[in-house]
Amino acid sequence: MSGERPINAWPPSRNPYDWLGSGIYFWEHDPGRAMKWAQQRYGSSAAIVGAIIQLGRCFDLLDVDFTSKLLPAYEQEKQEADVAGRRLPTNRGRDDDVGGRYLDCRVINACLQALPSFQVVRGAFREGEPAFPSGQIFRESHIQIAVRDPRCILGVFRPT
Repeated sequence: MSGERPINAWPPSRNPYDWLGSGIYFWEHDPGRAMKWAQQRYGSSAAIVGAIIQLGRCFDLLDVDFTSKLLPAYEQEKQEADVAGRRLPTNRGRDDDVGGRYLDCRVINACLQALPSFQVVRGAFREGEPAFPSGQIFRESHIQIAVRDPRCILGVFRPT
């Protein structure tokens, strides 16, 4: 991968709808899903990179100790919005599938602004159709990682 940008020059995503707030995004253990997303977005110029990520200080949304911190962040954002006479953003799309996660992004970013030591955010997302009739396992469910501190990316490789 010589001639390409060094990791510390990779720009984090800062879209107001990013599912895990600001960060450099990865699919955990799913290069096929990553490539499908890249192809839908970039067509024939799509490419993906694998990474060795040290989760470090991880705000892991699979852990109730961390998800319990989201309600106070939401309440603070709501109070500030009410005082300013504005509305909080809303998530768009189906709740259980794809769509802009405007509210989630805002709350996670606010939460981590108050807890700045976290380097990585990790979350699981139900997505797609059921894998079989009446099932609660979904075909495109996945775990995403948003790296907020590029020092947690120890190395990169081309997935095969």
